[in-house]
Amino acid sequence: MLGVKLHKWKKMSIKVPMSTYHKPAYVYIPLISQSDKNVTLLVKKGDYVYKGSVIARRKGNFRIPIHASVSGTVKGFEEHYYLNGEKIRCVVIENDYKEKYRENKGIKRNISQYNKQEFIELLKECGVVGLGGAGFPTYVKYNSPKKIDTLIVNAVESEPYMTSDYAIAVEKCEEILEAIDAIMEINHIPEAMIAVKKTNVELIDVFNNFIGTYLKIKLVLVPDSYTMGYEKGLIEYVKKVSYPNYPNAVGIVVNNIATIYSIYQALKYQQPITERVVTFTGDALKKPQNILVKYGTLASEVIEQVGGYKRNKTLQLIAGGPMMGESIASDQLVITPNLTCVLVMKYKSTKQVSEACIHCGKCVEYCPAKLSPVLIMEHRDQPAYLKQLKPERCIGCGLCTYMCPARIKVREFVRLAKNRGEHHE
Repeated sequence: MLGVKLHKWKKMSIKVPMSTYHKPAYVYIPLISQSDKNVTLLVKKGDYVYKGSVIARRKGNFRIPIHASVSGTVKGFEEHYYLNGEKIRCVVIENDYKEKYRENKGIKRNISQYNKQEFIELLKECGVVGLGGAGFPTYVKYNSPKKIDTLIVNAVESEPYMTSDYAIAVEKCEEILEAIDAIMEINHIPEAMIAVKKTNVELIDVFNNFIGTYLKIKLVLVPDSYTMGYEKGLIEYVKKVSYPNYPNAVGIVVNNIATIYSIYQALKYQQPITERVVTFTGDALKKPQNILVKYGTLASEVIEQVGGYKRNKTLQLIAGGPMMGESIASDQLVITPNLTCVLVMKYKSTKQVSEACIHCGKCVEYCPAKLSPVLIMEHRDQPAYLKQLKPERCIGCGLCTYMCPARIKVREFVRLAKNRGEHHE
């Protein structure tokens, strides 16, 4: 995997310590799990819900619950923007600010005291998902008949602007190491590796200050390139192994830093995860920073709380980073478990016009999924041929577009082909 050296633009969001915003008057919980809108609604207008109550549940594969992030009253249903750019129906809950749980399960002093089945059920019922952006149910990774030999903790965060994992690692390093140790003991995993960019000296120092007593956990330094955080490429780099579909086929589980911390909270408090750290950043924000936010909070409300926008006629808001994120038409964007970053930029019009493809092969050369984006683009309307090109393996990293000398938006064509392929199936 070649990767590309990108400008980071990370300093702007780590100049100030991580802050917290826990006071939304209303939260808007989207009725979607990953990209699956096939969910069963379990509440109606007027119902009182406790913090952590299951308000909906996914019907299809991976029947994980959707939880309320506050206690309060269901006021109805509204549509708001989700991170993929779509408007999604949401459950509107008026916050009573009491933070009431139906049942307080107390604190688990030794978080290693679970058996594997209890661990898997806890992750499932607490709705723990991958917080790196994919939102894949975490319990599935551990619920494998094959023995897990290695846990890789992804602290690479290779996309520009994003620093939420960095902020969590700095603030919660001891808890993260405790969780890694517990996961290893519960699942009988002999080794764990924390992958950190070799240039991230501050984070390396943070881990080195605490890792000494954890003899089975080690730091692994990786190149500072995009897309080193991509799961398959990371495994190939640190373990020198490849696999056809999922890493558990070769006895490996990968979780990012935020997911590890969410596992810690589930193990420690046996309550659903109802909040996450999001990077709010960009040259159009007055005070870029990382903020711990309740799920269902509107991005507009958080931005207002942290100083608002700089004066500018036109803004561009992106859910996620500049490479893999989606442009959103409004700041009425809902914070969800799989939203890592809200990027707000001063809009810059560009008069660059794409040219005809010159078949230089750059998109093929740099594709971390080892696809042929140019061929997928050219055959996107030919389902039979498209199936051989496997567009479903695209990770949406955007390198094909970034590297294209003809300025073609290759990623958009590949995504179109991927969506058509899924629909055809």
